[in-house]
Amino acid sequence: MLEIVDIWKSYEGQPLLQGISFSVAANETICLLGPSGSGKSTLLRIIAGLETPEQGQVCWGGQDLASLPAHRRHFGLVFQDYALFPHLDVAGNVGFGLKMADRPQAEARLRIDSLLEQVNLGGFAHRRVTDLSGGEQQRVALARALAPEPRLLMFDEPLGALDRSLRERLLQELREILHSTGVPAIYVTHDQEEAFQLADRILMLHQGKIVRAGTPADIWKEPGSAWVASFLDIGNVLDGSVRKRGGTWGVETAAGWFQAECGSQRQEGDPVQLLVRPQGARMTGTGSIKDRVTDVVFQQDGFKVTLANGLHFYLPEGPQSGEEICLEIAPTAVQCLE
Repeated sequence: MLEIVDIWKSYEGQPLLQGISFSVAANETICLLGPSGSGKSTLLRIIAGLETPEQGQVCWGGQDLASLPAHRRHFGLVFQDYALFPHLDVAGNVGFGLKMADRPQAEARLRIDSLLEQVNLGGFAHRRVTDLSGGEQQRVALARALAPEPRLLMFDEPLGALDRSLRERLLQELREILHSTGVPAIYVTHDQEEAFQLADRILMLHQGKIVRAGTPADIWKEPGSAWVASFLDIGNVLDGSVRKRGGTWGVETAAGWFQAECGSQRQEGDPVQLLVRPQGARMTGTGSIKDRVTDVVFQQDGFKVTLANGLHFYLPEGPQSGEEICLEIAPTAVQCLE
């Protein structure tokens, strides 16, 4: 399958991609997740053959693809702006790749009809693409990418221009289509909800490097670094130092002392970054965190409570803004980061 080996790329004299390596297995969906400017789209264009790396290889089945132009790599690419042909109807857009491959007309017609049904656009074959909604146009773009039966699908922020409810619906449909077709895929996004819903495995990019890789569950459980925890908004990230209280190890921070096991490699007084998950708090009269409430927001099954020290927690009952509260933090909600 696809293997990316030590890819380097610079932009205006600054490193954009720095030694990127990973592989994509059969039937696997990989999400490249990171902020704007982290190199995600550039990496996708290098894989597609639209840009060349300064160093490294893009291989398929062990073969270096450097000498193959984009149209011969047999990869499908779906963009955020759809990139449809406005002078062609829906069937013409979906069948464009089939026409370029000289597929027999009858065979192409059957393939187009099948794909339109698969993306919930049955009966749309002769519609003008300019008359379609954004969600419908993105479905056409997906069907067009699938039509030539690519060996790899690539998506560059494909749902970024759609509203939230439509984006969630299309994301579920895309997940089902990828699973039913078995086509391996690389999906680029800055939206963690998209990545966590769609991916079998997530690669997190920061400053041109993969800083965390794993399944969505693994990354959420063990973010590994303060940057990952902050970007994913897993919880409160604090600077502190390792301190012992009454024989119990913990971390002293500006917000208070938290019980935490930071590993045998750290000594008392060592600096450490701490993740405090907001779900692990409860109000009590003797809690280790005591501060004034500055904001309370109802969130369906509870309240997001923000304190004057900047920390936030989720509580089943909402205190009053301005009220001083004490919180006890469960040790299981506290985690030392690398």
